[in-house]
Amino acid sequence: MARPHVLLSAAVSLDGCLDTRPGEGRLLLSGEEDFERVVSERASSDAVLVGAGTLRADDPRLRVRARAPREHPLREHPLHEHPLKVTITRSGDLDRAWRFWHHGGPKAVYAVGAEARRRAVAALGDLAEVYEVTGSGTWEAVLDHLHTLGVRRLMVEGGGQIHTQLLRQGLADELQLVVAPLLVGQADAPRMLGPGPYPGGPPHRHTLVDTRRIGDVVLLRYALNRRPGTDERATAADLAWLAEACELAALCPPSRSAFSVGAVIVAADGERLAQGHSREGGDSRVHAEEAALAKVAGDPRLRGATIYSSLEPCAKRASRPRSCARLIIDSGLRRVVTAWREPDTFVVAADGAGLLRASGVCLAEIEQHAEAARAPNAHLPQ
Repeated sequence: MARPHVLLSAAVSLDGCLDTRPGEGRLLLSGEEDFERVVSERASSDAVLVGAGTLRADDPRLRVRARAPREHPLREHPLHEHPLKVTITRSGDLDRAWRFWHHGGPKAVYAVGAEARRRAVAALGDLAEVYEVTGSGTWEAVLDHLHTLGVRRLMVEGGGQIHTQLLRQGLADELQLVVAPLLVGQADAPRMLGPGPYPGGPPHRHTLVDTRRIGDVVLLRYALNRRPGTDERATAADLAWLAEACELAALCPPSRSAFSVGAVIVAADGERLAQGHSREGGDSRVHAEEAALAKVAGDPRLRGATIYSSLEPCAKRASRPRSCARLIIDSGLRRVVTAWREPDTFVVAADGAGLLRASGVCLAEIEQHAEAARAPNAHLPQ
């Protein structure tokens, strides 16, 4: 069954701790600038999950940023104004006074077993939808059910036991880890991860996708559970934005010597930064990605943004000194979503995807949009 893209998000000390030992007060690992980044990540997700143990220990509000609801014909459910807020409990011991229930949009609880569900329903009333899952295959069942609710991108903010479980079971796709410049130095302090076994065994290396300095902390972003150079899983938002890129391709003036392509650049918080299409402005040589990137050159938001292109970005071109793949790499963009591999119509053995991956750029290909990407190019030999 289809499942959401699972993003693990955490902040740790240099020695891998999430906090100091219990009873010593909350340890603040990052600052306001990074907190705003986390809020933006929540806004770009369909759901945000945190364990009941974390709710009990920290009573987080889990602030989310409102956004305009979006509909797309490929989605069964709309992208709501706020992401779904989710927790999971084995005991059902939940407190309706927790701030989690009283901010943002809809809430969902996954209770492990009938007794936990009964207690959760009694505690919360109509504050949340409560679903029962069994102890066997719990996380698979949770992810499968979230997908039926329209969740395509799930952000998991802990705690450490939940991160460990998802990693052990090979169910996490991405890790965003903030490292703070301090040492806790306590053997009994809570840590990001418990002992394995983990998929792939000790030799397995994950793919470092991006690094960013944010104040005095460093953000490390990894693609998980795949060997270097393999593709990312697409999300619901990816489907909608790529559909727009394909629509832009239809605006291109027809040409017998170049493809018609559309491109959209979207920031991490879901804001459209720029768009472009081939031969925009009457320039017969301009490519879609080139046109879009020119409008936001030097924008710091590019490092966390995604470019959606109806066609695989070109690796070679005669009309410009740099290909579109090279322009993307040089811009700082680290994620590309495309619909259609470039055929050998004008360039033999084009491999923009390979160039992007070799430079550490994550690539997602959505084949179900390939026909829409091909349509404006039907007059060309394929």
